[in-house]
Amino acid sequence: MKQYIYSLNELSDKAPKMFGIKTGTKLDNMFFTYDEEDGRVVKKTLYGLPYLGVLNIVGSPDTGKSLFAYQFAVFQASIGYKVVILTTETPASFLYNTIRERCLIMSKDFEEVARNIVVVDLAQEDSVRENINEVISLLERAINKHNATITIIDSVTGLYEHKELNARRVLRAIYNFLKARKQTALITSQKRSSKDSSTVEAAGGLGVAHIVDGSIVLDKRIINTKYEEGIYGMPIGSVMRTLRIDGCRLAGHDQRTHILKISDTGVIDVGEELSEYLKANRKEI
Repeated sequence: MKQYIYSLNELSDKAPKMFGIKTGTKLDNMFFTYDEEDGRVVKKTLYGLPYLGVLNIVGSPDTGKSLFAYQFAVFQASIGYKVVILTTETPASFLYNTIRERCLIMSKDFEEVARNIVVVDLAQEDSVRENINEVISLLERAINKHNATITIIDSVTGLYEHKELNARRVLRAIYNFLKARKQTALITSQKRSSKDSSTVEAAGGLGVAHIVDGSIVLDKRIINTKYEEGIYGMPIGSVMRTLRIDGCRLAGHDQRTHILKISDTGVIDVGEELSEYLKANRKEI
């Protein structure tokens, strides 16, 4: 019979060790935990995403969600970890080119990365994509195929895009499965145009954010006026992107909004805190 009630002491052997899973970006410095040293409580940076965390990357189009997820996948695969990518948007044949290009730009060995990534392609199969039991079955097979420890879902919105009322049910099933299979996971989710771009709320409502272990909100602002040009120190027509960790159950985290940098070649990194950027770059109007 499944056990539902535990004394807290019984859980000591079940509690996972907390450490970081590296993304290769400065986001790795934004999660932390606390420990005791010489009778003092000390803050310790995780240097990565929380191990076994299921994190949601949410944002409107062109904020860098998929780019970040694939960069993370390439980085982890390049250091020998097995990664599953479930795609509901980009067909697998096109994803191949995307990953190969990421490897070239990031100076990673494509052959090594390709050996360590397995793709579940649901981009063109509505009937399978909308059957959560079938989706989980395919994920199970993919994880078993390579004994994967990292899972990327891009995007989870594609699993309920025609039936947003099912968002909580779909997310709960995915979340429980990833937890049971001991995956560290990034899932991307789309915003609808009616949602405030700076909040964690995505298509399907707040159910996504409530269920996952934490959310990373990506946002963008297009500089349209002389006033904005002065405030942000960027020419009219420029795009300023930001990143903010909006809660995490598993670890402490930097709560400030940071500049999100995307290079001309599409490499993502996290820059300075927004207020510091504005102080340094603001122009007289």
